[in-house]
Amino acid sequence: MPELPEVETVARGLRMVLPGRRIVDVRLGKTDFIDDPAALERELPGSRIAAVRRFGKFLLFELERPNGKEREFSLQVHLGMTGQMITCPPEARIAPHTHVFFGLDDGRELRYTDVRRFGRIRILANGTRESVLAEQGLDPLEASEDEFRRKISARRARIKALFLDQHVLRGIGNIYTDESLWRARIHPKRLGANLKAEEIHRLYRTVRRVLEEAIRLRGSSVSDYVDSNGEPGEFQLRHRVYMREGKKCYRCGIKIRRAIVAGRSSYFCPQCQPAPRGSTRVGASR
Repeated sequence: MPELPEVETVARGLRMVLPGRRIVDVRLGKTDFIDDPAALERELPGSRIAAVRRFGKFLLFELERPNGKEREFSLQVHLGMTGQMITCPPEARIAPHTHVFFGLDDGRELRYTDVRRFGRIRILANGTRESVLAEQGLDPLEASEDEFRRKISARRARIKALFLDQHVLRGIGNIYTDESLWRARIHPKRLGANLKAEEIHRLYRTVRRVLEEAIRLRGSSVSDYVDSNGEPGEFQLRHRVYMREGKKCYRCGIKIRRAIVAGRSSYFCPQCQPAPRGSTRVGASR
């Protein structure tokens, strides 16, 4: 599933070409992942794209009404597991599973493709947008170290679970949780409340470095992810632990193991990331 670096990469690519463009028409294919498809067809034509930004794992298209009023509503897009958004000429080959076409006033199209249709598209009206977005947690690239520390140390939950909880930290998923914890030498089953101040400091700095590096390399293409130009990312070449079960740790040479933490496969080094006391066979694959 695209995480913060992938969504940020797509947002930056779209931000270079979309602001100022008007949506002239909307064509829909399958719509089971769209909240109120009729609203898209009714509300979007004629609107101007004022801005494109990332919010957690969401893309937000800030839209202005044709009458020139201030921004009144947003289009929220979650890419799910296989969602892609690209701009292209209308004569470009239509990829299979392309379900949404936004015609633009410069003749191009913004297309949404989603093989598994686990994504979501909906309109956030003015007045409800703030309450919806307020449900999300801190952005790890915007949060201060003190804010990060308070969020982590106040919870007696496993650090892996805290990172995956979008109400705690928005944007991080399985890949960047495992990569950050390995680099910070913290086991995914450690409790947030039990982390020492030095460990939280190290983890805060590590998370930011990992995310920033992944953004520079345009994200991780481990499945269907491509950027807004249809190009894959390169950060998967820098993965040190994710999906490397049975392979040697880059740091110590011990074999990487996998355990189920917070309902997700978690990859870690049993030597570099010591298990918390009392955990039961955390190194066993399941």
